[in-house]
Amino acid sequence: MSSKHFINDPTHLVLSALKSITLTNPTTALDSENKVIYLRPDAAKPQVSLVSGGGSGHEPSFAAFVGPGLLSGAVAGTIFASPSAEQIRRCILERVETSKGVLVVVMNYTGDVLNFGMAVEKAKAAGMSVEMVVMGDDAGVGRARGGKVGRRGIAGTVLVHKIAGALAATGASLKDVHKVAQLVADNTVSIGSSLSHVHVPGRDKGEADELKEDEVEIGMGIHNEPGSEKTTADLPAIVKTMLKYMLDPEDKDRAFLSVSKSDETVLLVNNLGGVSVLEMGGITNEVVTQLSETHGIKPVRIISGTFMTSLNGLGFSISLLKIQDSGVGKSILELLDAPAECSGWAAAVSSNTWAKPPTETREKGAGAGVENKPCGLSLDPQLATKALKQALERVIKAEPDITRYDTVVGDGDCGIGLKRGAEGIMEHIDGAQQEKDAALYLDRIISIVENTMDGTSGALYAIFLNALAHGLRSQGGSSDTQADAQVWAKALSIAMQSMGKYTPAQPGDRTLVDALAPFVEQLGASGDVQKAAQAAEQGSKNTKGMKASLGRTVYIGGSGYEEVPDPGAHGLAEFFSGLAEGLR
Repeated sequence: MSSKHFINDPTHLVLSALKSITLTNPTTALDSENKVIYLRPDAAKPQVSLVSGGGSGHEPSFAAFVGPGLLSGAVAGTIFASPSAEQIRRCILERVETSKGVLVVVMNYTGDVLNFGMAVEKAKAAGMSVEMVVMGDDAGVGRARGGKVGRRGIAGTVLVHKIAGALAATGASLKDVHKVAQLVADNTVSIGSSLSHVHVPGRDKGEADELKEDEVEIGMGIHNEPGSEKTTADLPAIVKTMLKYMLDPEDKDRAFLSVSKSDETVLLVNNLGGVSVLEMGGITNEVVTQLSETHGIKPVRIISGTFMTSLNGLGFSISLLKIQDSGVGKSILELLDAPAECSGWAAAVSSNTWAKPPTETREKGAGAGVENKPCGLSLDPQLATKALKQALERVIKAEPDITRYDTVVGDGDCGIGLKRGAEGIMEHIDGAQQEKDAALYLDRIISIVENTMDGTSGALYAIFLNALAHGLRSQGGSSDTQADAQVWAKALSIAMQSMGKYTPAQPGDRTLVDALAPFVEQLGASGDVQKAAQAAEQGSKNTKGMKASLGRTVYIGGSGYEEVPDPGAHGLAEFFSGLAEGLR
């Protein structure tokens, strides 16, 4: 649980967040006294108004869903606490269009139901047409445990908002909007899981109920409420359990919704606030795969993103809507796909694209089948492979030192990156032993480097090696011409010039160039690989105490550079030393 926040005053936090909605969506306005975001009167034609809300901390729900095509008003309480009945009453009576009626959508939490319910009754008593839908979609709470209270409302609520809001925007009656909203609510089931409880700004940090390092809580609510179980399972097992709770018809405590393989469904995978976009992609893929392979369910719409959070909750929820006939002339999918002009809804794919998705792929790139040409310069492939293996083995052996140096002055990944590239070449290099053309032999290595090495070093090596191959081809000769030391020295010089187009690194900048440049210079001057390798080693040693001008070391700072050589230069010097040994 992280208790660090940029804004620690919860009152200021909520109000400033509400004000930001009006900055990002000009169709909205703020009643700061009642913490209400509402649709400006001239932003849409008179229609049934949709009002929702609840405690703050679930953003973008609910305020960021206010806009044409979705909500007309949203009422915010303090963090994780219901707004008052008076706040809600003011929203319904004073801040939204009432001529066509008002539909209130509230999640099933006691405070929310009572306060929104009280405001609805007051509005009805004043002669207004108002209806209310209570959303309870959480399968984390079974029938026995939920008792008379019933299921909690979680992320499936936003599907009710979106579909009912789109219908209201068509000019539909309150009766129809209410009917469709209830239909969606009755056919949606959800469940969440989290790796950690969340800390509410302004409160003391309590760790008594915090999850252990390797625990995940399945069924945890969006206010830190207890889930149905704690486990140390991995993602596939977690998703399997979540889907079982949602879909197992034999689980009489939780079989809230019957979904068959023939049913059309909508899948919503929701970020609870703290999961990276990268990891959400992996989670979504796992959910879709298991739905298909285990349950035979292939959703016709898949929506993944951040829709209802629990502050910075390190978790996600799954919601599944079984599509029914709306009975109002507009299908559920049409309403879901309809545009909404608000900052919180993010599902940009149109109905037409979903209905008729493009099917073509590019299995091969534009350059597939284009073969590199030989350079006409020959080498001894057995000798080259022997020397290369010795050089690579030396790099692999040096990985712990390279990693240690990079941990001091960088991010610690240089050694692993070099080792991965070296191991990749070692694994495939035997396939090049019959290739006598120097450039084609080098091409085999380049392909491996490009596919196994990442980061800055990987890019530099790939650029340099491709330029080296070009340098060989630019000297093309007959098949009898040997690629001797002078040929390689000239090709290396050409490669150095090419690399200079992509990096300003020069000797003295504390980079791998401090080892590379002396090697190239000495090989060109003497034609002696042994002397060139010694020059590279000395260049690497000279980086110890050299202040960096480029790379991550520049902004990491500190005095560690005084104690260790540049890790990239050291790794390259080790490679050259191994190469020289192999060529003796």
